Amino acid sequence: MRLIRRLLPLALMAIFFVGCKTKRTVSQRTHREKPRPTVVASKKEEKKKDDGLYPMPEDTGEFIRFDINSPQEYVETFAEIAQMEMKAYGIPASITLAQGLLESGIGKGELAMKTNNHFGIKCHTGWQGDYDFHDDDEKGECFRKYNHPMYSYRDHSIFLKNRSRYAFLFDYASDDYKRWARGLRKAGYATDRRYPEKLIALIERHQLFNYDKSVIAEGYGKKSIEPVIAKAKNDYHVVQPGDTLYSLSKKYAVSVDDLMRWNYMYNTDLAVGQKLTVKTETYNK
Repeated sequence: MRLIRRLLPLALMAIFFVGCKTKRTVSQRTHREKPRPTVVASKKEEKKKDDGLYPMPEDTGEFIRFDINSPQEYVETFAEIAQMEMKAYGIPASITLAQGLLESGIGKGELAMKTNNHFGIKCHTGWQGDYDFHDDDEKGECFRKYNHPMYSYRDHSIFLKNRSRYAFLFDYASDDYKRWARGLRKAGYATDRRYPEKLIALIERHQLFNYDKSVIAEGYGKKSIEPVIAKAKNDYHVVQPGDTLYSLSKKYAVSVDDLMRWNYMYNTDLAVGQKLTVKTETYNK
């Protein structure tokens, strides 16, 4: 019994130290584990929230890079995606393509090559996707990264649609690319003062406005109201024997000069049977 009493404190101490060692081991092992990234929504969940008219394909996780060698090749590669975005969000396909051409350097710029970010969209607060760092206005700025450029196109649409400072753009006609280009600069999309002119030049050089017309012809978007065209509505007089410009001017209450101007006459000579414009006015179409 006396021996047991002597050994009991030693056994308790041993148990205490083993317990401490076990806790320390677990703590150290936990500390060495790599922290898991915080993900607010999975790709599938994001797709469910998508309010576009067509679903984006699920991201396979594979980084896909396009080898594009010319502006025309860029347009041919992404025109259909731009048109689908126009149908879903109302942004002219011509504007989207021109911005992509300009911002990505026809897909060959450093940022586009390493991130598939064709619109230079920075991370901004709340961005939960992948990202990379790139020197822009400042050194080492955070830019959004995509596995495929089509996700960049979708993010561009959502970026414009969901920010209040761009809301007024969606009141413009879908084929009025000039107003859209100037409106983007007005809203602060780019700091370059010549940004609108650059977009318009690209649109007209590559006739990107045809992609807008095609989408509008399918029943999407708002077409510009055609300007009222003034047309001439003329009254005529067939020259009879004895008619002179002076007598006709009195009859129709117009001047001789007007009669000569309307009929492209260089002298006052008339021929029987000649058809003369004696009154002209404009009316709206």
